[in-house]
Amino acid sequence: MSTQDRIYLSAPHMSGKELEYIQEAFSSNWIAPLGPNVDAFESEIAAYAGVKGAVALSSGTAAIHLALRLLGVERGDRVFCSTLTFVASANPILYEGAEPVFIDSEPDTWNMSPEALGMALADAKREGKLPKAVIVVHLYGQSAKMAEIGSLCDRYGVPIIEDAAESLGSAYKGQASGSIGRFGVYSFNGNKIITTSGGGMLVSNDEAALRQARFLATQARDPAPHYQHSAMGYNYRMSNLLAGVGLGQMQVLNERVHARRAIFERYREAFADVQEFQFMPELGNTRSNRWLTALTIEEQGAGTGVTALLDALAAENIEARPVWKPLHLQPLFKGARYYTDQAEESISERLFRTGVCLPSGSSMTAADQQRVIDCIKHTLQLSAAKIGR
Repeated sequence: MSTQDRIYLSAPHMSGKELEYIQEAFSSNWIAPLGPNVDAFESEIAAYAGVKGAVALSSGTAAIHLALRLLGVERGDRVFCSTLTFVASANPILYEGAEPVFIDSEPDTWNMSPEALGMALADAKREGKLPKAVIVVHLYGQSAKMAEIGSLCDRYGVPIIEDAAESLGSAYKGQASGSIGRFGVYSFNGNKIITTSGGGMLVSNDEAALRQARFLATQARDPAPHYQHSAMGYNYRMSNLLAGVGLGQMQVLNERVHARRAIFERYREAFADVQEFQFMPELGNTRSNRWLTALTIEEQGAGTGVTALLDALAAENIEARPVWKPLHLQPLFKGARYYTDQAEESISERLFRTGVCLPSGSSMTAADQQRVIDCIKHTLQLSAAKIGR
């Protein structure tokens, strides 16, 4: 193992402004779960996304869960979900006892395939069991094909939840990622483009639904002078302290997007002559925040694959990871229905076999990134030597 400092996949990057809001919370004794920082953070996110309201929560997972509750998802219902994503996108479906149905990716965005979704919706219509919701993930910051997906969902009367956990700061045809569906979800986990240490946000133009979300997220306490509860609720609200961190982070969000896009471009330029590397596309008329730089490797031509490359980077104290393992392949979801983009191939499975995410944190220095690039190039050179190229 290298003795050099560790390069992380996506480390938290503080602006230095967060302490002002935290100190104000201490000075005013607003340490309780709610307070002015929460209100301000919600307002700033709503304004940034161009929606009518937002609810600050303990995690992006909590936001997805509340969105499902608000849409009336119950035991035995179906919910369609992107398969190429982190498990948090689908776990809330299980919380409600519903059945997840997974939808393949397509090559242009690596996100939900409109073709596969159309087949799944047609089958569900014939079976008389349309899904209560479709959870569309915007993978690694790249927006899905929302026009096509939205048209399909409108045709069948199915609401969309946008899992924009990874795509705050991205845009689709001039609209903020997360602002297009019935509900949008952001994550502020430590590795996201901005962080509150842990936390999430539910956004929507449905203000009545957001009021209900606040009610459910604060243990569903009825408006009574005593503690009275007529519905099951959750302890899902973000603390005033963490919301202060979020306010400090919001001041540099656009800078963070710019930095990550620049990191992506440097990687792409460094490997422009490596035909076996294909970087994650950016769909026309969209702007990805490039939360993580992801690419696929054609192993036969490159002489090296995902596992060998990850091992080489790890030996140099550099963190990189495979692309998400599709949820339909996870033991947790064994037996779940799955619709592919193409009859002869599962796009998400191919991306999992060949895909890798490189260190992309906005705090990376040029020297850090060059270390990563040099390590990869050295690995490719060794592989070429072994096969006599």
